[in-house]
Amino acid sequence: MGLFDFFVQDIAIDLGTANTLIIHNDKVVVDAPSIVALDRSTNDIMAVGHAAMQMHGKTHENIKTVRPLKDGVIADFVASEHMIREMIKSIPSLKSKYFAPSLRMVICIPSGITEVEKRAVKDSAEQAKAKEVYLIHEPMAAAIGIGVDVLEPKGNMIIDIGGGTTEIAVLALGGIVCDKSIKVAGDVFTNDISYYMRTQHNLYVGERTAEQIKIQVGSALDDLPNPPDEMDVQGRDLLTGKPKQITVSYKEIARALDKSITRIEDAIMEALSMTPPELAADIYNSGIYMAGGGSLLRGLDKRISMKTDLPVYVAEDPLRAVVRGTGITLKNIDKYRTLLLR
Repeated sequence: MGLFDFFVQDIAIDLGTANTLIIHNDKVVVDAPSIVALDRSTNDIMAVGHAAMQMHGKTHENIKTVRPLKDGVIADFVASEHMIREMIKSIPSLKSKYFAPSLRMVICIPSGITEVEKRAVKDSAEQAKAKEVYLIHEPMAAAIGIGVDVLEPKGNMIIDIGGGTTEIAVLALGGIVCDKSIKVAGDVFTNDISYYMRTQHNLYVGERTAEQIKIQVGSALDDLPNPPDEMDVQGRDLLTGKPKQITVSYKEIARALDKSITRIEDAIMEALSMTPPELAADIYNSGIYMAGGGSLLRGLDKRISMKTDLPVYVAEDPLRAVVRGTGITLKNIDKYRTLLLR
């Protein structure tokens, strides 16, 4: 088995709309933005991940930046394949091997994905030299990453708010009993902030600046016990065309995000209304678990708790819960084989 291990390497991938994370040998070895920079004249890849993110919104006509995933699924097949391949190449322990080892991968996918979209993920992985590819649903991976025993006969509700989709699922006995997947998540929050800046302050800000506002002063409630400091935002004045600076507070951002958060709340209520009564009783006792980068939005757990009258728990490291769960599944592949899709 030792010799065979040398040639086969296990890799767990959380292929996200905003960030891609890879686990190898129980360690997160890649945590980079899901973005690729291309040379328009030759179509060659210039940069991937952090380097490409530095270029985003600052390119001239010969360079374009592409986000290969949209709403949690592959939108640009060629760019996603290059991105996966480059990120795998950057894993330190694989660089040092003389032979390129065969790869066994587990990749997580949104629960509302179609067969065609599953095929695209699988094909991208196979083009990146994967010999065996397994897929796992994101809410299932998130639950395992949080530490929930998904195989026991007990209902658990998971909300995974990523970059492109919000996945809401009720799990029991190693399966998804009912789920709701909506395309309202981190990217929509970012767009809401840009729109608010344009309409309320006549300030045109780029995607990266809007993302920065979301991280620094983003909030789901307009009354927080310990609020963040106000933030200075620079952009272009839509009336004069000059660069200008304004100051925003978390209360403004809470107003900007209100409609999108209401849509997430409605989807949660819909998922709860589809839950069988025995599982609803379990959820009443255990509460709701949240994972994904979107769950870091200040006050969101409290707002969902007020809406559902249930306790809401945010995962310890919500950004890495999904990839951790994918890694655990890969390590105990025989135990979790029933959860995986070939």
